[in-house]
Amino acid sequence: MDPSDADLWTRSRAGDREAFGALFERHAKAVCNYCFRRIGSWATAEDMLSVVFIEAWRRRDQDLAPDKVLPWLYGIATNVVRNQRRSERRYAAALSRVPAVRPEPDFARISDERIDDEWQAQGALDVLRRLPRREQDVFVLCVWMELSYEEAAAALRVPVGTVRSRLSRARTHLREPNPGFGHEQGESTTLEEARQP
Repeated sequence: MDPSDADLWTRSRAGDREAFGALFERHAKAVCNYCFRRIGSWATAEDMLSVVFIEAWRRRDQDLAPDKVLPWLYGIATNVVRNQRRSERRYAAALSRVPAVRPEPDFARISDERIDDEWQAQGALDVLRRLPRREQDVFVLCVWMELSYEEAAAALRVPVGTVRSRLSRARTHLREPNPGFGHEQGESTTLEEARQP
């Protein structure tokens, strides 16, 4: 029988690298998917995955509830996403001051599936960006990553009631008609629809 997250975390807190490696193997895919859904780039998401687990190892002295390891990792990932966005804004500002050089992408190395994933993710992110950042965080955790209200609250370090209200507001905003999508007669585009090819 595989050890529980709680057992692996207890051993990790004591410095057991193998136990921490087992937590990585167990949750890396979910954390990487979360980062991808927030950023829309597989390469960046994979880089962010490393940052999340480095930060988790650095902060391993934290005492977590037995079933809260994955939500805690999502909380770290949320902060990594915010830092990434700040870095991107600073980088974009710096680039705007110099002549832009656009490298040609090497499509031979990138699979069609990854390109399709990124195209769909960018479309969904365009819709998601209509929300305030706090509502974005809650929506992605509860809807895309399927966390419970309690798990999302643990990840974001906010009360459960705050998660519920932010998610409710997010759903309301995403159901509002958006004329930019070209729908007729008051039809609206939901975030789930925007993710469809």
